[in-house]
Amino acid sequence: MRADRLLSILLLLQVHRRMTARELAERLEVSPRTIQRDMEALSMAGVPVYAERGARGGWVLPDDYRTDLSGLTGLEIEALFLTKPARPLADLGYREAAEGALLKLLAALPTMRRREAERARQRLLVDTSGWRQGEDPAPCLPALQDAVWRDRRARIVYRRNDGTTVERMVDPLGLVAKGSLWYLVAAVDGNPRTYRVARVQDVEVTEEPCQRPEGFDLAAYWAESTARFVRELPRYPFTLRAAPEALRRLGASAGYVRAERIDPPGADGWSTVHLVADVEEVALGYALGFGDTVEVLAPPALRQRVLTTARSVVAFYEGCGGE
Repeated sequence: MRADRLLSILLLLQVHRRMTARELAERLEVSPRTIQRDMEALSMAGVPVYAERGARGGWVLPDDYRTDLSGLTGLEIEALFLTKPARPLADLGYREAAEGALLKLLAALPTMRRREAERARQRLLVDTSGWRQGEDPAPCLPALQDAVWRDRRARIVYRRNDGTTVERMVDPLGLVAKGSLWYLVAAVDGNPRTYRVARVQDVEVTEEPCQRPEGFDLAAYWAESTARFVRELPRYPFTLRAAPEALRRLGASAGYVRAERIDPPGADGWSTVHLVADVEEVALGYALGFGDTVEVLAPPALRQRVLTTARSVVAFYEGCGGE
């Protein structure tokens, strides 16, 4: 395991050139003291790593030092060849570049490793798209990509959820692809915000340098932002009693309802199911969709609405003159 860690340290330093012992320890999930011992081992092996003191110090690998670290393992090779270039790469104009890179990597592999890569590609496929994946046109993506790449401020016209438009001068910090949807993370007055790229109506990229918040990390921001979004989603818990044939449909009934717990069936074969919707209207439609194979147990207001709506449907059809 230590050999793997030493190789990882070299890879990290070749990419970043300077990293602190704490940064390396966090990336490799070891203690800073372990990193210190690893650096001593690398130095004794002839690798010219050295420590720089000061506020911007850390462990340094000289710019002119290169070593052959292309000894990929079989599992690493298989992982690289499991997917074709995803749609986000195509959106950014990188599809051909990604395919070319994989071809060059394949050609550079030894014959045995090349066979392993081809074997993995023919037997495993990772498809990251959903069954109902729709189009989300984002004509302003190239301009935003340019602003992000060149660290330039941009003036955007953005359509909100309610249909109104606003104009903002933003500091573009990064682009995030979630499924087939693109999001722009940009700072306004130093505060990072998230914008759906498909709702950006117009972009004017300026030559004014972008001001990035001190210590901003795109991945950390996105993880915290999405977690907060999930926490703040509205919750409407409700409870059903479901027949066995309804249970088989619960997993297939997607949308904005999810089952949090299904109790063991009783003597009659029916099970109590605890679910969560975002609002009462969704729970109402969900319960009605199962007809007489479910019974709403709670809350009482939802049970009464199901009863009232069912009576209204019967009255409507009887009034239409049908038999």
